[in-house]
Amino acid sequence: MITGEEKAVAALRALYRRCGYRHYKMSKFEEYDLYSRNKEFLISDNVITFTDTNGKLMALKPDVTLSIIKNGQDSDGIQKVYYDEHVYRVAEGTRAFKELKQVGLECIGTLDPYTTYEVLMLAAASLAALSDEWVLDISHLNVVFALLSECGLSAEDTRRTLSLMGEKNRHELAALCASADVPPEKAALLGELVGLYGTPAAVLPRLQTLLRGTAAAPYVEELATVADALTRQGFGEKIRIDFSVVNDGNYYNGFVFKGFIHGIASAVLSGGQYDRLMQKMGRRAGAIGFALYLDLLSELPAPAVQYDADTVLLYDSAAPLATVQNAVAKLTAEGREVLAAAALPAGLRYRTLYQLNGEEVSEIG
Repeated sequence: MITGEEKAVAALRALYRRCGYRHYKMSKFEEYDLYSRNKEFLISDNVITFTDTNGKLMALKPDVTLSIIKNGQDSDGIQKVYYDEHVYRVAEGTRAFKELKQVGLECIGTLDPYTTYEVLMLAAASLAALSDEWVLDISHLNVVFALLSECGLSAEDTRRTLSLMGEKNRHELAALCASADVPPEKAALLGELVGLYGTPAAVLPRLQTLLRGTAAAPYVEELATVADALTRQGFGEKIRIDFSVVNDGNYYNGFVFKGFIHGIASAVLSGGQYDRLMQKMGRRAGAIGFALYLDLLSELPAPAVQYDADTVLLYDSAAPLATVQNAVAKLTAEGREVLAAAALPAGLRYRTLYQLNGEEVSEIG
């Protein structure tokens, strides 16, 4: 498990770069209108605002995705970007604004099965980089939308249904379906969908049987294809199919997902395909991405043993500079973090202690 925000950010940046994502840097400020028009997309609609010198109402950014969409342009091909930015909003469980570290990525353009899989794979790999105990809950909103379209629900009842699915409230969902005269067989399917939860191997065969021959069946196969690829990547036992992950249907479509780490009450990762948001903001491209909320990692218990330094290399102050330089290079090439010193600092806690004698480096503690 990676500990420390700086180490986590460095590991995640390296992970995303290996898949061709480039770093995206943005301003701390945006016009407030951007956020006021998309409040439902934000985790919190509390935004810090101020009036710029030109009289425009500005905001410290509470979200990164909206800024990327607003400042980007449609083009042929695919745009893959990652970011590590501070956002400013009321932290969960508090009434105070905080500067919070957010790391994530966006894949914008014509999405295909591989690009969708890659984003989900990177979400899983991100969680795995942060903890050994994690799960990634995945849903497919088009499965839900296809089923809801056959139920004859009003727009308001559809919004309420999605909310109840997010709460896994099967009792209230059944009552809503009865009051809205949803055919009993469709209401039963919705109830079963909400109750499904488990690994792809456990859930997908049942899901395929339930929805065979319906308008939702092709989307079930999309889900199965991506889940199979994630399983081949070694993540099968950490993936959960969960249709209570619904997000906001006004913005999202297709795959949506949330990531959890043992010891943290809320999701540390949230993402999905947001073509509808792109269209709402005048973009024609598709898009999928996720964000990691690194401030939540502070809820994890501190490691039992903490060190001021991973590796300490002691050398004689009279040793040639080149000799010390070579010894440090050798240890860092092994992936160590090296503190080189002529004398051991008082009270320093270290994991491993090395001594440089002549040209030789030997472990002494």
